[in-house]
Amino acid sequence: MEYRILGGSELRVSALCLGSMTWGRQNSEAQAHAQLDLAVARGVNFIDSAEMYPIPPNAPTQGLTERYIGSWLAARGGREQLVIATKAAGPGAAMQHIRGGPRLNREQLRTAVEGSLTRLRTDYIDLYQLHWPERSANFFGQLDYVHRPERDGTPLLESLQALAELVAEGKVRAIGLSNETPWGVMRFVQLAEQFGLPRVVSLQNPYSLLNRSVEVGLAEVLLREKLGLLAYSPLGFGTLSGKYLGGARPRDARLTLFPSYQRYSTAAGIAATERYVALAREWGLQPAQLALAFVTSRPFVGSTVIGATRLHQLQSNLDSIRLRLSAEQLAALAAVHGYYSNPCP
Repeated sequence: MEYRILGGSELRVSALCLGSMTWGRQNSEAQAHAQLDLAVARGVNFIDSAEMYPIPPNAPTQGLTERYIGSWLAARGGREQLVIATKAAGPGAAMQHIRGGPRLNREQLRTAVEGSLTRLRTDYIDLYQLHWPERSANFFGQLDYVHRPERDGTPLLESLQALAELVAEGKVRAIGLSNETPWGVMRFVQLAEQFGLPRVVSLQNPYSLLNRSVEVGLAEVLLREKLGLLAYSPLGFGTLSGKYLGGARPRDARLTLFPSYQRYSTAAGIAATERYVALAREWGLQPAQLALAFVTSRPFVGSTVIGATRLHQLQSNLDSIRLRLSAEQLAALAAVHGYYSNPCP
């Protein structure tokens, strides 16, 4: 396994991070523990969760993912060898079962952290992230920004001050953002400098061969301000494995169970996926490993968040760390990207 220092923090994380959003819906507690066992045995020390998980979110299952991690930690020990990350949910119509309607203010962030600490059965969280902004902005695939300052929620300074208190109390070691824009990241950096508050060290945003929009504006911010990208959905909900091509819907697969998730199933996305899968097969590579190796190789990526519902899928994803793409292969991928630029933002 390869390890990297995450942004400007002291956190040493594996280049592959074990994502957990299926645990509690698609995966049982025993299956979650088996995934954790395998990943840690392969050198993964970085585990990412969220208070809203599993996905799709609902009241009966909310928090199960963190509870599964907590029961595994209690059974296995070794907490000090791991980097545990989780997130505080922002507002949304589907989030009303969380904290009576989540906000990112001081009171609610404290409540959120305490809840996560209890479920995770730990005294501290290594990386605590704001899951998405409390304002009208382009995230979760939204395009064509419409300026609505009247919808701004908790001031960013209040959120940052609340996080600073949690860091000072030792409940959180480092802080990060998720689903943020270049403006949002730079504003948090500016506020930290202006008021002597902790700097964010990471940004968890989608990044894959089908969605390289991070490269447009965020990549420069990440590199200049020393933040590590935690690239989520590096396989585009599994589409880049090729398993959905030709209209296939494997039993118990995510898009089979939850067909409303269409972000990576656009006509252009399918066409681009066909090209990437064809290249992988031409080179004798597994398409999923090719897609993951590309993401992990980018200089602004701190860690690639991988997820799986089956152990053999996780094993294959973990094996991607051994793959190094040549200049010729990267050029071929760039040619496809030039023709199908960000088909699934």
